[in-house]
Amino acid sequence: MADFADHFSGHAVHYASARPRYPDALFAWLAQQCMAHDLAWDAGCGNGQASVALTRHFAQVFASDPSSRQIDQAPAHPRLRYAVEPAETCSLAAASVDLISVAQAYHWFDQACFCDEVRRVARPGALLAIYSYERSSVSADVDVVFERLYRDVLGPYWPSERAQVENGYRDVLFPFAELRDVPTWQLQCDWTLPQYLAYLRSWSACQKYLAANGSDPVTTLAPAFAEAWGDPASVRSVVWPLNVRVGRSNAKSV
Repeated sequence: MADFADHFSGHAVHYASARPRYPDALFAWLAQQCMAHDLAWDAGCGNGQASVALTRHFAQVFASDPSSRQIDQAPAHPRLRYAVEPAETCSLAAASVDLISVAQAYHWFDQACFCDEVRRVARPGALLAIYSYERSSVSADVDVVFERLYRDVLGPYWPSERAQVENGYRDVLFPFAELRDVPTWQLQCDWTLPQYLAYLRSWSACQKYLAANGSDPVTTLAPAFAEAWGDPASVRSVVWPLNVRVGRSNAKSV
């Protein structure tokens, strides 16, 4: 596992505390589409945000990630089992899983190998759901500063896989019978300015910039963010569109 693309282990604690949570309605809808609810697999689970949410709908949840540091930050749950292993070669039994969930991680996978693994572990008719969120929005003034950070300052520091997130996973490998009429969801957090800046610092590109230049790009732009935000203690709504693709194994498109 030493050769996996590890962009987050070095700041796993920060990542766990600063990232937004997924909407409960997403997991409820996915569970409704499943034929059984015995076992869900959260592949590339990171710090377990989606893993814990899935325990509300499945008897057991298996959550895997190649980063032990990320899993160290994941909360325990009696119906949840974690494993440090790559998504492309997991330890699950064949034909054992009702839902495979990939939250903000599919772009890091060897997608062809992972899809082979999905076919191996999926029960007939099981679901694969891949989902990602891209750029947040607060207000016109804040978003202008955000774009300066995202594009102008950090543009060269984003890994190439980020492009798959930016295009909403439209061009990723997805050789499964895709469900149509999937609802739309968004992530939303009500944050103060320090909480918002902590999220920006959790980006892999920010950490890469810091390592290369010895300075924090978010701190450099903090005065501009503060001017756009207003009172740093005031709570603003931060919103991310959520892109979701869902496919069913061994089934025709529906």
